[in-house]
Amino acid sequence: VIHCGTRLQAEEILQSGVFDLLIFDINLPDGSGLELLRTLRQDGDLIPGILLTANDLELAEVNGLEAGADDYITKPFSLAVLRARVNVQLRRCAAVNTEQRLLRLLVENRGRVLPRERLLEQVWAGGEFVDENALSVAVRRLRAKLGDAPIKTVYGVGYTWEVGR
Repeated sequence: VIHCGTRLQAEEILQSGVFDLLIFDINLPDGSGLELLRTLRQDGDLIPGILLTANDLELAEVNGLEAGADDYITKPFSLAVLRARVNVQLRRCAAVNTEQRLLRLLVENRGRVLPRERLLEQVWAGGEFVDENALSVAVRRLRAKLGDAPIKTVYGVGYTWEVGR
């Protein structure tokens, strides 16, 4: 967690690293977290973003969501609610990153059968604490998104990206 007290600090920190989630307070001493989020979205940034504000007017919430916020939380809020909403955004983002890693591995190794164990290890950074069903779910999601993807199941072994399709 990196805390920034101003918009300028946030802009500087955002240029120096990659983040899993951004939480913006709308009212900052030197600007608006809402405007910073809007700028990031215009630049194509897809990192999940949550807006925090004391403004509980419906129009303000609509403006925040239309500016690209993935969630909008009004103050005061409980830490349990914040934690739960952060976890929802991280899970949503993790599913997409998992599918991207899986796709990259399959395409980079096209024509070769990748054992389930290797995929679990490489896609889930070790794979020790991952339910084996997670791989099947990720493959199913990937197939659904790609339509006629040449991902072939090699029963009892793993998956392959078929060459020539």
